[in-house]
Amino acid sequence: MRASEIGAYIFCQRAWWYQRSQQPTLNKQELAAGSDFHHRHAGRIRTARVLQAVSRIAIFVALILLLLALRAVWLN
Repeated sequence: MRASEIGAYIFCQRAWWYQRSQQPTLNKQELAAGSDFHHRHAGRIRTARVLQAVSRIAIFVALILLLLALRAVWLN
């Protein structure tokens, strides 16, 4: 048994059995819709991670600017 088979078994024992017994897939439309959903979801996750990184950088820059402004006020 390969690692991918173990993963399939853990995810869904019935699906693993169908895959093992080489049963023809009857729900091709549902499988295609699920694959499309997962591809779109992965894209949204990537976008969220990029936006999260950009927001962290923006906060860091804002803190630096705040510190520089406070320093300028204190030195005058």
